[in-house]
Amino acid sequence: MDELLLKERIAAHLAQQTGTVWDIEEVKPLPGGACQDNLLVVAVENGFPAMRLVLRSDAPRPLQGSLKREQELNVITAAVSAGVKTPPARWFGADLVRNTAGGYFMDWVEGTAIGRKVVTSAQLAGARMRLAAELAEQLVRIHSILPTTYPQLISSLGAPPDDPTEAVLRQLQKSVETFVEPHPALDLAIRWLWDHKPAVESVNLVHGDFRVGNFMVSPVGLVAVVDWEFAHWGSIYEDLGWISVRDWRFGQNKLPVGGFSDRETFLSAYERYSGRTINRRTVRFWEAVGNVRWAVGCVQQGERYLSGEQQDIELLAISLRTSEMEYEALRLIERMEECVDAEKT
Repeated sequence: MDELLLKERIAAHLAQQTGTVWDIEEVKPLPGGACQDNLLVVAVENGFPAMRLVLRSDAPRPLQGSLKREQELNVITAAVSAGVKTPPARWFGADLVRNTAGGYFMDWVEGTAIGRKVVTSAQLAGARMRLAAELAEQLVRIHSILPTTYPQLISSLGAPPDDPTEAVLRQLQKSVETFVEPHPALDLAIRWLWDHKPAVESVNLVHGDFRVGNFMVSPVGLVAVVDWEFAHWGSIYEDLGWISVRDWRFGQNKLPVGGFSDRETFLSAYERYSGRTINRRTVRFWEAVGNVRWAVGCVQQGERYLSGEQQDIELLAISLRTSEMEYEALRLIERMEECVDAEKT
């Protein structure tokens, strides 16, 4: 869309939402955001000092399983009410950036979500010392949202599954079956996961993409949890395992939780804030699920590029990571098998 037309459309929408006059000084794409389109909007309301907003809009070809922006807005509203550190979402519009592409606005927050910077920057060294506890606390707040206490979310997320692990594995298997090329490593991993599925404990709201890259961090620590497009009803263990997927460590593999913490520090902090005991073996199971899921996601990112609908070379580069995730999933499964064999002897 032409920049002038986009500015006019945003100004008209904000005026409709707020009843005041807006002048849009700048609109530019934000880096990252491989799943959705994010724009920085510098806007002036009724002559007040300029404010920076983020306009988050549906991508032309979103990843399978991701929420629409209006659904995501409803999840964020629930998260804010539960005390989660996340910018409130507001002023939804159905056709802001493109026709039929929904979008909403959030306040700009200072900090970085760039993974490699979060785990290596000297300026963030102090923040990394606190990050495990801060993230565990936020995750407990997210998981406090239940279908029974937030029934309004059912219209956005659907009815909660009876068995969240089964629901995830079924979706992964369905996705793999649609791939043009065979992926026997994923077939094998998914079969093992089906055979070793843990018992259901509870069904809660899960962020669905709780990892480095989806947290805003500054020298003072955690600023905000962002990117809620994969939120759903599921197992708390899904989030607890996903943050340790190898790709989210950004090269700091000696610190398996996001490249900034060991597992025990993070899980102990979660236990402290939640008052519940976490089964370490179930966390490892979900870490293996997470690597399978990201392998599937890498293939899908490449398909988005090859479809011609989204010509972002980053998507094609991401697809090249598939084999790494397949290997890591099988490595984790082998280690879990070794632990079981050791217990039998």
